[in-house]
Amino acid sequence: MPSGDEIRDAQRATWAGLSAGWEKWDSVIMDQLSPVGTAMIERLDVADDQHHLDIASGTGEPGLSVAKLVPRGHVVLTDLAAEMLDIATRRANAQGITNIETKVCSADDLPFGDATFDSVSVRFGYMFFPDVAKATAEFARVLEPGGRLCSSVWVGPEENPWTTIVTQAIATEAVLAPPDPDGPNMFRCAAPGYVSALYEAAGLHDVAEWNVDVELVTRSPAQYWEMISEHVSLAVAALQQVDEPARERIATTVMAEVGTYEDDGKVRIPGVARCIVGTK
Repeated sequence: MPSGDEIRDAQRATWAGLSAGWEKWDSVIMDQLSPVGTAMIERLDVADDQHHLDIASGTGEPGLSVAKLVPRGHVVLTDLAAEMLDIATRRANAQGITNIETKVCSADDLPFGDATFDSVSVRFGYMFFPDVAKATAEFARVLEPGGRLCSSVWVGPEENPWTTIVTQAIATEAVLAPPDPDGPNMFRCAAPGYVSALYEAAGLHDVAEWNVDVELVTRSPAQYWEMISEHVSLAVAALQQVDEPARERIATTVMAEVGTYEDDGKVRIPGVARCIVGTK
């Protein structure tokens, strides 16, 4: 089994490689995930002078949205991949957001003092941390007493066809190793209560979780295929294992399935996330 450092090194390289795809499809991805960010922010009880930490920020959300709400406050965006944070900085500049800074670091070894932040957010990062308990302890450590931690994870694959359509099609052409249930993977934290238990073990209280519906909207099945094959890590990695004829067969299968989700001239594929909040 790879060590935590080996996992992080591989993840850093993966996300650096995916950064161009995330920037290219930024508007579509942000539209899909914005209901989750909104739901998280609502539970963070943000004040205009908030000091906020966003973990696994990627291209900047929900940290940038928090920054807009805290004109007298400050937001720190963190991620393993500098390339992703570079995109976050460009997005901040384009929106005129100046009360942010970025920091490349690991979630389970935060370079901040105890009780530094009023709130912490982790949107779709938990599933990939090598040591989820250690990371949660770090989030609790840097929180002020009374501060809130809010995160989101994906629920089961059966409720997220926006991604499983592709993985199922790939599986007809390539052998996909089953994910380690205890190691980083997209649906590692899907079980109800999984993250809540981590919160409680780290000393957080008033823990609650709830589901949020999302929808991936593209102009056509072809655009869906192009987008997914350029920014979803599992799909990108798996497609590198097959030759061009197999890739074309996968694309044909995917687009036929995605076509069943067409409505009013657009493709609308559902998904479900789970949000979890707790207080220090």
